[in-house]
Amino acid sequence: MHRFDVESLAAGRWRNGGGVTREIVSWPEGAADFEWRASVADIEADGPFSAFPGVDRTFTLLEGGGVRLTAPGGFDRTARPEEPLAFPGDLELTAELAAAPPGGACRVLNLMVRRGRRTVRVERVTGAVAPPAGHAGVLLVRRGHWRVGGEEPPASAGQGVWWGEAEGAGGEVVPLSSDAVALWADLAPGSGY
Repeated sequence: MHRFDVESLAAGRWRNGGGVTREIVSWPEGAADFEWRASVADIEADGPFSAFPGVDRTFTLLEGGGVRLTAPGGFDRTARPEEPLAFPGDLELTAELAAAPPGGACRVLNLMVRRGRRTVRVERVTGAVAPPAGHAGVLLVRRGHWRVGGEEPPASAGQGVWWGEAEGAGGEVVPLSSDAVALWADLAPGSGY
């Protein structure tokens, strides 16, 4: 398992200037094309999103009043706090930030998987997470303290862990406080894998 702290991840500005992305992992590491990718994105302004043909995306709002995603053809969805929002990366999306809080900036957990090779399910968890054999995953702490494998110190808000399909089996992420909440992204092999 690989630990991370969102605030210590390198921040890359979007080409259109509308936000910043902090990549957690792009798998396989160092490959030109990812099979799956996890990041935290700060959406700072209304505007277009980059299209990712052949990729399925799942956003989970971490901070901010919400972000509405629209595309030609009638796609119209709004990301709400800690509720995963799945959509095809092929869409020509435009993001519109909610009016509140002032400035409207939002932070999202962004998961992207190559269609047919991986599927992703994101859920809010308050209990122990044991990665299934053959699955990759990401766990991002929202509140409280969590034990990550046998490592110390415990992970707290804004920190987390990711693992590849060969690394997660046998490990466990366990809440250590009664207020513990995390987001767990389970990345399973897809039908075309």
